[in-house]
Amino acid sequence: MVPRILHATLQESARFFPVVTVTGPRQSGKSTLCQAAFPDHAYMSLEDPELLTYALQDPRGFLKAKPNGGIIDEVQRAPELLSYLQVDVDEKREMGRWVLTGSANLALLESVSQSLAGRTAVQTLLPCGLDELRGFDSWADRDSVWEAVWTGGYPAIFDREIPPARWFGAYVRTYVERDVRQILRIGDLLAFQTFLRLAAGRTGQLLNLSRLGSDAGISHNTAKAWLSVLETTYLAYRLPPYLANWVKRQVKTPKLLFHDSGLVCYLLGIQSPEQLRLHPLRGAIFETWVAAEVSRARLHRGVEYPLHFYRSRDGLEVDLLVERGGDLIAVESKSAETVPSGGFASLDTLEAHLVSMAPGIQSFSKVLAYAGDMRQDRSTVTVLPWSELPGFSWCSEESRSEGSRSHGKNT
Repeated sequence: MVPRILHATLQESARFFPVVTVTGPRQSGKSTLCQAAFPDHAYMSLEDPELLTYALQDPRGFLKAKPNGGIIDEVQRAPELLSYLQVDVDEKREMGRWVLTGSANLALLESVSQSLAGRTAVQTLLPCGLDELRGFDSWADRDSVWEAVWTGGYPAIFDREIPPARWFGAYVRTYVERDVRQILRIGDLLAFQTFLRLAAGRTGQLLNLSRLGSDAGISHNTAKAWLSVLETTYLAYRLPPYLANWVKRQVKTPKLLFHDSGLVCYLLGIQSPEQLRLHPLRGAIFETWVAAEVSRARLHRGVEYPLHFYRSRDGLEVDLLVERGGDLIAVESKSAETVPSGGFASLDTLEAHLVSMAPGIQSFSKVLAYAGDMRQDRSTVTVLPWSELPGFSWCSEESRSEGSRSHGKNT
């Protein structure tokens, strides 16, 4: 197993909470990580039909059978179990005794918030980041920007050295046939697959549900419901705009982004890194990958402070805004392999615009993330090559140390 950054965060959470909950997409490595982080915990997967029946029919007996606690995998399959777990936790009051995992976001968190409020820390495990992928022996053959973006970060691809197209094909079929049916009981799976591919083609763009639904041949309300499935199962997410009360001409529509650029490439039929390098959506896919790297760098360290983007109606746009304590980091993503001339214009304009009008911003940092190989620490901006994204300080030391504790208390 390749070491995961979230490993230390989970162990820290277990010092302060009786329950640690790990969510994230299927096949992101949750089960493997939890067993590595808590090797003395008994492991129970509710994917096992017999264990699931036991948990549903006799939840009290299911929990009593493990007096020292344990790891319950895919707990969203038995949400009623959490009410009994609350009683067990309140009786024993032992930190880190139970570890829960789930591949569904909103459904799981609703159950957790109702039954385990104040008793659990909730952490998110996304597919591997670049720094984690470097631990795989097979990574040496993929150490280039377009190989990294095209392949994505699901660990099984690297651990078992499976051709990405073959792995993603099986992943999407399993996802559509199992998870989608379980959440919404969608009858027309072919229409949903069309919607999924069209959504992938809009990654990095402002979300227009009416147009997306129209192109997919479904209503606006259906598109909204189906997008919630993508969010619930950690395939896609909405990046909110950075809204300031003093700026009237701001776009208030969120962006649509996917958590894994390799999945996007598969859904768009991009068959090789070289094809991606020449693809018309290369810029949007690279932006998706950069945002995912930044999101992972924070979530896997237990930091939940939000990410945003900025766009005004008069054309000013910055791809990503990252809160780091009192510091605001503006990130512009460029898929060029050389530092583009004029690439700093939007960053400079936004700095002049926000800093003069936002007294709450203590400092303003600028990063140009690009597909080249040379780092440049300029006087006003950091030019960051793709390979150094994980090593940048995306979260402050204060937010890193407080992240898992504060998130758990708010659950």
